[in-house]
Amino acid sequence: MEILNLKINNFGKLSNKQIELKKGINIIYGENESGKSTLLKFIMGMFYGLSKNKNKKLTSDYEKYMPWNGGEFSGKISYKLDNNEKIEVFREFKKKNPKIFNENLEDISKEFNIDKTLGNRFFYDQTKVDEELFLSTIVSLQEELKLDEKEQNILVQKMSNLASTGEDNLSFQKIMNKLNKRQTEEIGTSRTQDKPINNVTKRIEQVENEIEYLSNFSNKQYEIEQEKQNLEIQIKEEENKLDLLKNLKQIQEKKELQKEKIKINENVIKEYNQKIEKLYEKDKEENAKDKLQVINNKKSIKISVILDVTFFIITLLSIFVIKNDIITALFTVFTILSVTYTGYQQYKNKMGIHTKEIKQNVEKANIKNEIEVLLKANKKLEEESKNTVETIEKEYNEEIEKIRNKYIGIIPIKEIDELLSKQALAYEINVMQNKISENKIKLHSINVDRENILPKLENLAKLEEEYTNLKEQYDELNKTNNLINIAKEEIQNAYEIMRKNVTPKFTSNLTKIIENISNGKYKNVELDQTNQMIIEIENGNYIPVQNLSIGTIDQLYLSLRIGAGMEISDEKLPIILDEAFAYWDNNRLENILKFLNKEFNDRQIILFTCTNREKEALQKLGIEFNNVVLQ
Repeated sequence: MEILNLKINNFGKLSNKQIELKKGINIIYGENESGKSTLLKFIMGMFYGLSKNKNKKLTSDYEKYMPWNGGEFSGKISYKLDNNEKIEVFREFKKKNPKIFNENLEDISKEFNIDKTLGNRFFYDQTKVDEELFLSTIVSLQEELKLDEKEQNILVQKMSNLASTGEDNLSFQKIMNKLNKRQTEEIGTSRTQDKPINNVTKRIEQVENEIEYLSNFSNKQYEIEQEKQNLEIQIKEEENKLDLLKNLKQIQEKKELQKEKIKINENVIKEYNQKIEKLYEKDKEENAKDKLQVINNKKSIKISVILDVTFFIITLLSIFVIKNDIITALFTVFTILSVTYTGYQQYKNKMGIHTKEIKQNVEKANIKNEIEVLLKANKKLEEESKNTVETIEKEYNEEIEKIRNKYIGIIPIKEIDELLSKQALAYEINVMQNKISENKIKLHSINVDRENILPKLENLAKLEEEYTNLKEQYDELNKTNNLINIAKEEIQNAYEIMRKNVTPKFTSNLTKIIENISNGKYKNVELDQTNQMIIEIENGNYIPVQNLSIGTIDQLYLSLRIGAGMEISDEKLPIILDEAFAYWDNNRLENILKFLNKEFNDRQIILFTCTNREKEALQKLGIEFNNVVLQ
């Protein structure tokens, strides 16, 4: 791969810059604060974009490199891949995704993967190198190699990491230690105490015991619910039967009432008949009295006439026989008085008899009328009774059929018929009411038991829910534990593969590079069993790298990064060094430049510097280079 052209519209302090780069060595010269680091960040930003995340920094890269003059925050980079395919990328840094064009200026942006967070990953798709790997291998940023003695061990560890894991910030042992620590702290083992899996396991056992205890109440609740349900059904059935009995009683009472009415009618008819008989007797008596009165009246008149005749004869005798004036006068007066009295008495009797006859006739007429009324009433009552008897039976049978139809489907037909045949309904109703009362008391007792069990069952439900959550936690911890074990196994496998396949390449490249730049002073760089880097010195002895001088360690670290850069991609990526040789002496500088020119003549090399040392060394060595000056 070769970067051809950089067009910077506005990026940080840089504005309206256009830079041409060439194959081979390119020196980008600029005094301090001229924008060399900004230019390097522009290249990285064109490939990977700028993050708006501060990542524990005071400001994010996006904020840091916003145009100072407020112009358009954008730029373009042109490069050529190893297959000679030319690519142009235009990026507005305010937008997540750039526009990518081929050499025919056709927009091919959609041909690459789009990540929701990182945006268009065209450069990764082309090189299989992400930004972190790019920075840890082929790019060496300013001040990265400027280390004092305190930082020496860190640099040595980075070299060991890079050689053993392929990443300078990844230590196999530290990774394993962290995984083991995480496994212990976040999960726990059978030997630990008060760790998540120990606490969860302990709580699971407690909950299981509580659930087992409360499950008995669950079984009891089932029995209670079953008994409650059966009792409610039984009460309902009994209430239906009671209702049926009450309806039946009501019909029977209605029937009895109607029968009673008939009986009353019969009694009334009987009473009326007795009255009629009495009236007939009375009428007969009145007729007999009338006959007797006539006879008596005749007798009275006959006696009065006899007396009157007797007195008249005596008077005549007194006149013609006695011839006594006084006696004659007395008899004459007496006779006159007697006739007068007799006449008056007859008149009186006639008047009395007439009045009495009138009364008797009225009374007879009343008796006849009363008899007639009673006879009509009797006839009506008899007809009523006859009709009522027929109606009672008909209505009773109809009501019974209605009741029967009403309860079919609610009460078995056999029981309906049995209940309908009951006669002592008051007793049956009382028995049924007592049954219902007893069952309702039982139901109340069951409900009390049920209410007492419910809190326990609610607690059981909570415990079961907790148990489910605990099992999920346990499974999740187990899953995490298995994943960590898998990760450890995979890391171990990858580490072994790295040691067998990649590390020898790293150490071989490193040996070749350090041997060249040290003029054969140092050879054969290796990793010992603890992943610590050791180096063979001139007498053949191996010493730990940290025993070397800081300058030599710097050389080793740069060599290792360059060697790693050769392995990370099928593309021959540029080697970009920012002030990498600031603390190297001239001899070491010339050696590294010769080595880079010889071993990497098929790659683009970009050197950022604020001095003329690299330029002068290249001129001295007769090596061609492209010189770019930032102003």
